[in-house]
Amino acid sequence: MSSVSSSQTDGRRLLAVFAHPDDETFGIGGTLALYARRGVEVSLVCATRGEVGEAPPDLKGFATVGEMREDELRRAASILGLKDVYLLGYRDSGMPGSPDNRHPQALAAAPVEQVARQVASYIRQIRPQVVITFDPLGGYRHPDHIAIHRATVTAFAMAADPALEMDDLPPHAPQKLYYATFSRRLLRWVVRLTRLLGRDPHRLGRNKDVDLASLVETEFPIHASVSIREVLSAKEQASACHGSQIGGLGRPIRWLQRWLGGTETFMRAIPAEPPAHIEKDLFEGLDMTEDIVHGH
Repeated sequence: MSSVSSSQTDGRRLLAVFAHPDDETFGIGGTLALYARRGVEVSLVCATRGEVGEAPPDLKGFATVGEMREDELRRAASILGLKDVYLLGYRDSGMPGSPDNRHPQALAAAPVEQVARQVASYIRQIRPQVVITFDPLGGYRHPDHIAIHRATVTAFAMAADPALEMDDLPPHAPQKLYYATFSRRLLRWVVRLTRLLGRDPHRLGRNKDVDLASLVETEFPIHASVSIREVLSAKEQASACHGSQIGGLGRPIRWLQRWLGGTETFMRAIPAEPPAHIEKDLFEGLDMTEDIVHGH
């Protein structure tokens, strides 16, 4: 746990729950930076230190990959304006079929209820109105992304259950749960770009185990679209902090993101009924009197 910035907040609180260092920046870093800049208290729960991620031979002077990536995470979090970063302490599980899947501390091997209880405890502690995590595919089918998605969905309900005791923390029911999900329009352009660059979009990543092209076949509804134009530079600066994880497609993808509108998109899972229109603000329609009642 580490407090990485302090600013004047307005009672709104947002919690992002992801699996590895860099998930918070590459995916929805613009949204997190935007709300932090607008006075929202933004916190992050990160399940692992990304121990299986790419790493330079010298580890930038760090003893382990995990230490290097945690440092990258904290520097990125500072640029984005996050209030707190909490690490659950699980180990990066790697992609499907890798030996890392079987590590005793691997996130993907941990019981969902166990991880969910930890996340629920942070929900009670932070008391966010809005929670964000991965979509059901975990973005691109990474086992850890899917695991933390399932744990967060379970935790959302657990945190509100008065029958569950968690370190004397009172129950808390966030009002909204969003899944960060790719625009399939953007994804189709990325697939085309990879082919133009002579790469197979079915076999990407260091171990050729990311099938980007297949993701286009699964559509998730877009219920919210947040413009991040005013914080694009902050997102890019935070992305640069994760230098060990930026592959050859980093710059073209960022260019495409700018060209296609500078927005980050979300599916709203709770409330389950789709909104009447595409939301431009994740806090739209919230009842803030609940926080007044609870003294927050």
